[in-house]
Amino acid sequence: MVSETYRRPEPRQPSRRVWAWFRLRGRGASGWAFVLHRLTGVVLVFYLLLHFYVLSNLARGPQAYNAIISAMKSPWVTLLEVGLIAAVLFHGLNGLRLMLMGLQIGVEQQEAMFWGALVVSALFTVVAAALML
Repeated sequence: MVSETYRRPEPRQPSRRVWAWFRLRGRGASGWAFVLHRLTGVVLVFYLLLHFYVLSNLARGPQAYNAIISAMKSPWVTLLEVGLIAAVLFHGLNGLRLMLMGLQIGVEQQEAMFWGALVVSALFTVVAAALML
């Protein structure tokens, strides 16, 4: 198995389209890590906004808060929570991988660290889902 080594990308004009961030064609493991890190970051921002909305219901009184909490007991919301756990785990572990690479630690093993972060995230997500259901 040939390991993908890190090499600095060639400078190019930045794309004005945000969708170019998520293009997967021609990307290796580091490209997949980049795209998944961006996607999980976007998911976490949307979750944070939703979380603030739910917490703002505290100011509207106990009835409004209880209404939103009862809506959150849906199986669909539980499935979204499992997705949130997966996003948090991968984003955090991949962020740790990026931090180590920034410190020039494990640069040659960056592909293995990506797959490790993906596998560990998946395993812990499955365990969390089993505990939630």
